[in-house]
Amino acid sequence: QVQLLESGGRLVQAGGPVRLSCAASGRTFSSYAMGWFRQAPRMEREFVAAIGRWDALTQYADSVKGRFTISRDNAKNTVYLQMNSLKPEDTAVYYCAAAGAGWGVRTSYDYWGQGTQVTVSA
Repeated sequence: QVQLLESGGRLVQAGGPVRLSCAASGRTFSSYAMGWFRQAPRMEREFVAAIGRWDALTQYADSVKGRFTISRDNAKNTVYLQMNSLKPEDTAVYYCAAAGAGWGVRTSYDYWGQGTQVTVSA
């Protein structure tokens, strides 16, 4: 069982940065691939970024490539999403998720956090 808690969401002006954190419970954090997803109002949840178990592999949605960076610190049981050059269309609830098998956009994620709101004003 893994519990995930996101933090760092806030209101930001377009062009500004936000750094999200996701703290995981348990001692087996490094055995999970991690991902970030987002859901805007009246939209389906979409993949944002993923990272492998030891930070060697990362994957991004085309819409965030070059602007967002996913990273993890296994010693702190935490995964991060650094978001730069934010746009109003990045406004959404951002969720982190943990996958026990596989990794990336096509894998099935087993655990989800409650989400943190990011709002980008024009």
